[in-house]
Amino acid sequence: MLELKSIESFYGKIQALKGITLEVPEGAIVAILGANGAGKSTTLKTISGLIQPLRGQIQFQGQSIHRSEPHQIVRMGICQVPEGRDIFMGLTVQENLKMGAFTRSDGKAVQNDLHRIFQSFPILRERAKQQAGTLSGGEQQMLAIARGLMSDPKLMLLDEPSLGLAPLMVEEIFRIITEINQEGVTILLVEQNANMALQTAQFGYVMETGAIALQDTAENLIQNDYVRKVYLGVS
Repeated sequence: MLELKSIESFYGKIQALKGITLEVPEGAIVAILGANGAGKSTTLKTISGLIQPLRGQIQFQGQSIHRSEPHQIVRMGICQVPEGRDIFMGLTVQENLKMGAFTRSDGKAVQNDLHRIFQSFPILRERAKQQAGTLSGGEQQMLAIARGLMSDPKLMLLDEPSLGLAPLMVEEIFRIITEINQEGVTILLVEQNANMALQTAQFGYVMETGAIALQDTAENLIQNDYVRKVYLGVS
């Protein structure tokens, strides 16, 4: 579904991505692991069009997208749930969800999707008229994911969805991610909780200093001595 070939991205003169090549098969969950500053979020922003790569190619369903604008990429079927959630704190939960569908013109389908979201996220239905800024951290993360779903994506880019959440809420968020994938949405997941990420994904990449250091099935990465020591905390 998604293929990056030798992507190089920069912040000014500082090179953040150094020839990234990766693939995301349709229907899969693919995880990207790595320390802070490894280039994980930059990879997602480059896919989304928020950063234009200087070199390399990005193809989505066989179509080149690395010169496309972010709103065009959303219309193609890619949505990003950013690190830190970035919901509209002053808007209600329902208004945030409707903002997720800003590129869509199929009003009836949007209403049907809103109804489906409220069925999948009953806590958001209860909080529909409540300002988003008054939600708990876990509820805000649910809202951020649900807002992404309102764009009717084929591919969802998730950036650190468990960041700052209590362990029970982390388990709930990953349950939701698995459920979304089972409903047909392909997922590229950036996550520092390597254990949860590899238990959820089918394939994984390990990034270090802007490059891919390891790639394998999630099952094999869990057994990899280096991954176990550095990312899973197992000696």
